[in-house]
Amino acid sequence: MAVTVQLNDLVKVFGNIRAVDHITLTIEPGELFFLLGPSGCGKTTLLRAIAGFNEPDGGQILIGDRDVTKLPPHKRDTGMVFQSYALWPHMSVAQNVAFGLEMRKLGKAETQKRVQEALEMVKMSDRATHKPNQLSGGQQQRVALARALVIHPQCLLLDEPLSNLDAKLRLEMRTEIRRICKEAGLTAIYVTHDQKEALSVADRLAVLNGGVVEQCGAPREVYRRPVSMFVASFIGETNFIPGVFRGGEGERVTIDTELGTFVSTAPISGVKNGDAVTISLRPETLRLDEASASAPNQLDGIVHDSVYLGEVAQHQVRVGGEKAMNLKVFDLNPRIIARDGEEAARVWVDPSDVVVLPAAGKGVPAP
Repeated sequence: MAVTVQLNDLVKVFGNIRAVDHITLTIEPGELFFLLGPSGCGKTTLLRAIAGFNEPDGGQILIGDRDVTKLPPHKRDTGMVFQSYALWPHMSVAQNVAFGLEMRKLGKAETQKRVQEALEMVKMSDRATHKPNQLSGGQQQRVALARALVIHPQCLLLDEPLSNLDAKLRLEMRTEIRRICKEAGLTAIYVTHDQKEALSVADRLAVLNGGVVEQCGAPREVYRRPVSMFVASFIGETNFIPGVFRGGEGERVTIDTELGTFVSTAPISGVKNGDAVTISLRPETLRLDEASASAPNQLDGIVHDSVYLGEVAQHQVRVGGEKAMNLKVFDLNPRIIARDGEEAARVWVDPSDVVVLPAAGKGVPAP
């Protein structure tokens, strides 16, 4: 049965480093929740605290209605999938999966039944007698998943489980992990630094930086509406343009920049007239096709460098005349390619895609 996982004001300190800095999060029953961020942001430390491998220096961890903050790992009713698979090389697949049940003194018949069910769930029944060294990386990861699932945990914890796989296998296993978690009805907490992995698999995600949660929400919300420069630059790619907020009427506001005045209708809060701000423009929202003469947010530019990838081209477009800057533009079904020369073009962006952020975000210097 899926359970809620609640973290209340959690703190973990190593020497003078506050790896987890007063984090409060609620993971809903049956949710596939991702902890995402760069190396050293605290995501693995947080996961290990939930698992019981790191005792927090402050705060509380609740799994379901139980306070597990001080409990050892084997009493938390969680299953852990490690980055390294951690399979016993001298044991068969079935023996590896059964290991946790044997430690719990489960009967032989029940153990065999559960092992078979777990292997069927990860589609590895036909490899039950094989040794780990006879399996591919993706197959070993499936066995590691089966071993975590076989104990019927209330919560599944995954620590960068796909980082040792090649690109093709990573794509396949993303879908499989989501399928397995949803079929099992598990609450799952998944650590990764791979943005695409998180965006494509998560129900919700938390972006960590310096031991704190910068933003928490559904993948589309975090990508389309970042709340800080750090989140905007870490999740995907973006162009930053500094400016001054000039307010407006209703949802329509203006921002003065060195490139001219931009109009935005994207949601914004906590900014007042005259504040220094930064505009975030995703490369795929910038358009090189024709806009109506009355449309806002148009810039004359020069396409001076293109990477052609077939269905899309990645352009560098110089805009701004004397105060020139480069904008990265992703052009679907491209008609302009400038590999060895330059080509004039007009760039425009819809006001709903002009995201206005505070002038500087934690971990990102002001432009």
